[in-house]
Amino acid sequence: MMAEPASPGGSRHSILDLAPLELDCMNALWPSGEATVRDIQQALRPTRPRAYTTIMTILDRLAQKGVVQRRKAGRAWVYRANVSAEEARTHAISQVVEGFFGGSAVALASHLAGKGASLPAGQRDGLAAANRGLGSPRSRVGERRPRPQLRAERPAREPEPAAQAGLDPTLL
Repeated sequence: MMAEPASPGGSRHSILDLAPLELDCMNALWPSGEATVRDIQQALRPTRPRAYTTIMTILDRLAQKGVVQRRKAGRAWVYRANVSAEEARTHAISQVVEGFFGGSAVALASHLAGKGASLPAGQRDGLAAANRGLGSPRSRVGERRPRPQLRAERPAREPEPAAQAGLDPTLL
């Protein structure tokens, strides 16, 4: 289980405390293991272009929070995550299960299954299989279980009734 990183001031931070751009930076950092500000900026450019100084500030804040560590390499800082992406995900899901579902992974799965009516049939089947494998109501998220395949090819969507009648659905 991931320990919550401690900042120099002694306060503890959770992966859920990260702002969206901080999380984007972490998602760009995790696959490479180590990266400079320029590397992170380049990785974010297609989806979230930001100035070099903005990324530098975000990575500095992540270092202050204890989420990343950094070392000097020539004139650049090289950043490395203090937790893996998998540890961060597991910890975040555990926090959601504890905070919103009373510690019950089954309650989370049931909530997600309720959203499953809008999923394609193959994904609904996979979600049902996942629900069957969750175990007791106090199951811990970090426990290892076989993972069902949830990805299925999406069937073609049927046109909306308004579209079938030749109406522009954005005007309704």
